[in-house]
Amino acid sequence: MPATVAQILAPYEYKPELVERIAFRTTTPPITILKPNPEWPQRFEEVKERIEKALGALVLDVAHSGSTSVPGLPAKDIIDVDLTLKDAMDEASYVKPLEEAGFRFLLREPRWHQHRFFVEDWPKAYHVNVHVWGPDSPEVVRHRIFRDWLLKTPADLELYAKVKREAAAQAALVGDSMMDYTQRKDKTIHEILERAFRDLGYIE
Repeated sequence: MPATVAQILAPYEYKPELVERIAFRTTTPPITILKPNPEWPQRFEEVKERIEKALGALVLDVAHSGSTSVPGLPAKDIIDVDLTLKDAMDEASYVKPLEEAGFRFLLREPRWHQHRFFVEDWPKAYHVNVHVWGPDSPEVVRHRIFRDWLLKTPADLELYAKVKREAAAQAALVGDSMMDYTQRKDKTIHEILERAFRDLGYIE
């Protein structure tokens, strides 16, 4: 059944003790914010094609998410993908095909909408994050709402770009991890999402 408004509104709270680590990255993408790259949409299409070829009928949807999906938004050189499958818990059906297609299985978070996380960080010059979800994941809906709001709200797009640059600069200064960088943006992301939710009538 589709995600409820309550599920969409519920924020994600990262709890490292609930992460089941499978492997680690072979290389760590730099926390560097680049100017918008017109190649990012095409890179996503190439990744989408490989995923669909590898998994076939298991795929319900492959969506470009994250900052590289928003035209005009500066971003790290990472293509984020929301991959919705018929059953995210059925790892036997999709882990091996994804790995054979070049995506490495890094971790699972069963309590976060059965999230599974894959990366491709070789031999490409850019990186790919693949987030696997089951049907009707509220997180996929949140990603789409955030993207659509930035596309129609220049002030929030500029605000988010500013916060991203500041978080990346701080990461370079003190040696933050990728999770540290992400958490530095959380407050602003929640504020922007609140405006988007209000616009949709989800909150008053």
